[in-house]
Amino acid sequence: MDIPSVKNEEQYEALRDKGYSKEKSARIANSPNSGKKGGKAKPYEEWTKEKLYEQAKNVDIDGRSKMTKQELIHTLRNN
Repeated sequence: MDIPSVKNEEQYEALRDKGYSKEKSARIANSPNSGKKGGKAKPYEEWTKEKLYEQAKNVDIDGRSKMTKQELIHTLRNN
């Protein structure tokens, strides 16, 4: 099976080592903020639904347009 094309291979490999699936690792490693250090973001509960939707779009979550704010939070944390 081919490894998905990724922008941040180091992050992809680190995620795979943690047990993430190939698809999830590639999706995270290909996100626009891939590899940037953070820690300053507010908890998802403080984000607007629109911001949560944009984040879900960035990581290519299917069905995001029909999700509630709570569903977006849950999916972003567990996908």
